[in-house]
Amino acid sequence: MTSQTEKPARTVLQDIRSIAVVGVSRKNMKFGASAFRELKKHGYEVYPVHPSMDSIDGVKCYSSVANLPLTPDCVLVTVKPAAAGEVVEQAVAKGIRRIWFQQGADFSEAADKARHAGLDVVSGRCILMYTEPVSGVHKFHRFFSKLFGKY
Repeated sequence: MTSQTEKPARTVLQDIRSIAVVGVSRKNMKFGASAFRELKKHGYEVYPVHPSMDSIDGVKCYSSVANLPLTPDCVLVTVKPAAAGEVVEQAVAKGIRRIWFQQGADFSEAADKARHAGLDVVSGRCILMYTEPVSGVHKFHRFFSKLFGKY
């Protein structure tokens, strides 16, 4: 079901310049680490969030959304669904208006909470499939999403 705060993924991404990536990882193969690097490479101002990391690639990590030094345009959620509700609460308290729940996990409860709080929500989509210029596996993924009407 689409609510009044559900927006197309490409529309949300067009409007952001800064993004907090919640769930960066020490492991390069984890999505949070690759999303951080790709978004940074594409010119976004990226704020990594991880409760026990000091930095990633020389960029200071913040222990939570609440501890960010500013209010980013969006939060990308790559943590486990059980932790996502708290991320929503912190985003709302921080005045963040957009939240993106990365595909691959069932974030329906946290996404509903975010919608109820009035946030613009993207859920079940890969953010890198919408980050221009799209390359590699994400370009392939986008092609099939367009082909089957799920873009």
